Amino acid sequence: MYKPISSLNHDWRQKAGFTVPEVAPRILSVGTATPPCKYTQEEVLELFQESSPKIRSVFLGGHIQSRYLYLPEPVDGALPQESNQQLLDKHLNGALEIGGQAIEECLRPLGLEPYDVDFFCALSTTGFLCPGITAHLIKKMGFRESVRRVDILGMGCNAGVNGLQTVTSYAAANPGKLGLLLCVEICSAAYVDNRSLSTAVVNSLFGDGAAAVLVRQDPADTWQQGPRVIDFESHIIPEALRAMRYDLDNTKLSFFLERDIPYVIGANVEKPVGRLLGRHGLKGKYVDHWIVHSGGKKVIDAIEYNIGLTNYDMRHTLGILRNYGNLSSGSILFSYKELTREGLIRSGDVGVVIAMGPGTSIETALVAW
Repeated sequence: MYKPISSLNHDWRQKAGFTVPEVAPRILSVGTATPPCKYTQEEVLELFQESSPKIRSVFLGGHIQSRYLYLPEPVDGALPQESNQQLLDKHLNGALEIGGQAIEECLRPLGLEPYDVDFFCALSTTGFLCPGITAHLIKKMGFRESVRRVDILGMGCNAGVNGLQTVTSYAAANPGKLGLLLCVEICSAAYVDNRSLSTAVVNSLFGDGAAAVLVRQDPADTWQQGPRVIDFESHIIPEALRAMRYDLDNTKLSFFLERDIPYVIGANVEKPVGRLLGRHGLKGKYVDHWIVHSGGKKVIDAIEYNIGLTNYDMRHTLGILRNYGNLSSGSILFSYKELTREGLIRSGDVGVVIAMGPGTSIETALVAW
């Protein structure tokens, strides 16, 4: 059962001197999309024909029930090995399919078309394309030839916040113009099946998905449409530079996650959150909504413990992890969409966005309705 959001929060914030800025870019709409095929963890184990008790325990003990994936057709009940070219093709074709669907779902409620977009930012960490995703989707979907664009590669799961900062910076500098961010991750295009425990962790965790968000700075837009994006704060941990990375495995890129990364994130997450809130005279108790990357159960537990959050605060994060897995850069937008569906948001509410990824980096944002 959902607990009610305290009506005292708004009074506390006013006493602290915080008010929602009258001028700031606002999130207008969000759209999400997934591949057509959904798999339970048990089904993925069967397709990989995995019998190792240790690897099976990784798949079945991670608080993930199902994920949407682009997997090849089984041959004799097992997944065939995919070549590098097949993986690159999967990334491109998947990005065109679900990336386009997420953009359409984002624009449709506002009666907009891709042609109306002034700035287009696309990001991904699960495949390299040249020309990039923006060029392919501009051709496919009919964006204007004059649309400004940028492709962001290699930042990982935290990139959704970095991309949001890029789009809001454009919107703030160009009032009335529409900035579109697309996070598209075909994580199955980075799967390697070498029967090792480290790759099993990755293969058990990540799912495929795309999310698009539209931003504009216009005084005519209201809080009912979405929150103003007020501020950002970053924190990079250089000594953990290689804790999350790609390695070359038999000519294929294989993603690696260091075992202690949840504790590294937990030990540092309070720093950027504290700086972000402190600049605005806020404390954690003043925050109504927490929109956190679904990095994995141990990471979520570490964030809860170090910031003092509850499973209720993290309900959207936990729900996305359970039903979609780790969606890399797009997961915060999936969680945001779940929050908007609840109908609990009120004028004056404050939210904090947290995402973490390679670098090792923790990215945060402050939003307010």
